[in-house]
Amino acid sequence: MQRLVAARIGARAALGPRRGPSSSPPSPKTPSRPLRTAAETLPSSPIRVLRAVEQVRRWRKPLMVNYRSVGLVPTMGALHRGHLALIRAAARENHHVVVSIYVNPAQFGVTEDLSSYPVTWETDAAALAELDRELADDGANLGRISAVFAPTTPEMYPSGFPGQAVDSKGSFVTITPVAEVLEGASRPTFFRGVATVCMKLFNIVQPERVYFGQKDVQQTLVIRRMVRDLMVPTEVVVCPTEREADGLAMASRNAYLGTRRRAVATVLNAALRAAEGAYRGGRTDRAAILGAAEALCAAVLRAQMDMGPSERARFEVDYLSLADPDSLQEIGAVDPATGAVLSGAVKMLPVEEPREGEHLGHGGGPAVRLIDNIILPPRST
Repeated sequence: MQRLVAARIGARAALGPRRGPSSSPPSPKTPSRPLRTAAETLPSSPIRVLRAVEQVRRWRKPLMVNYRSVGLVPTMGALHRGHLALIRAAARENHHVVVSIYVNPAQFGVTEDLSSYPVTWETDAAALAELDRELADDGANLGRISAVFAPTTPEMYPSGFPGQAVDSKGSFVTITPVAEVLEGASRPTFFRGVATVCMKLFNIVQPERVYFGQKDVQQTLVIRRMVRDLMVPTEVVVCPTEREADGLAMASRNAYLGTRRRAVATVLNAALRAAEGAYRGGRTDRAAILGAAEALCAAVLRAQMDMGPSERARFEVDYLSLADPDSLQEIGAVDPATGAVLSGAVKMLPVEEPREGEHLGHGGGPAVRLIDNIILPPRST
């Protein structure tokens, strides 16, 4: 159902038919290997590793001449099952798949977790090589993984990284007003960083199609708007959110959670499901739909706070949203003809009193921001 509704939202974006912190830049978060111009491949794999823009362009040019399609899956590494699902989707629809692995510093605020973001090049390389072998054995695919684009920050920002502050000066892509609400309100430079790096990647790789997950629903709308308004000849494909068995949306930042917080991190999805239940039960008013989500979050937090500091996992609700599916502006009631987007963000706070031997998560368990969403489909009349 989510994929069908995501496709509907995409159609409303009018993309057309498918075609077959501070002043000093942070240290690059790409693998610490020297830039090479000679051929490089992933271990035990034919997948090319391209680290320079010129390498990508030399590789891409003959594919255009021979009418070979390219699908791009942008990532920041720390690959999980959700990323692999996007790559499989790209391989079904394109002759070649490019996976970008680049931790873009412009997507982090001055005080955010850039320095501790998980960099797992060897694990990522092994996962891509294994997936490519799987794709080779699957006759349903049009193509396979042809290349990994893993640039450095100087390669992506040739004039120098402009910084992460709101008032940083540099060459940016800014998409408003859709990037100013929800995540954009809490993280004012985030979508500026996303749009800028995606425009760079689209210009470098020149993919026929680019693949994103529905979990980052606001990001997909920002990118669709950018592609439409700036006449980028790329189709944006949105795939369903991949989830753990208990409903937690897969994300690279889940590695920060550790055992205790991981058990409570499902609160956001459970809250959105409660709100969805109110809508499916016939309610369309904002108070009833979001009230169900707010009540569930409050109950879970009360239960946690009744525990001692060595047992509980605290969290803060940043926002719960009921918004228009095109603009993400908040609405007072769901229009049954168009449906709506339910979304939210919670911050899992650091463990107060770690127990001896307790797994706190990657980087010692810093605060973790989790996001999720559910599409409320239109109601047939």
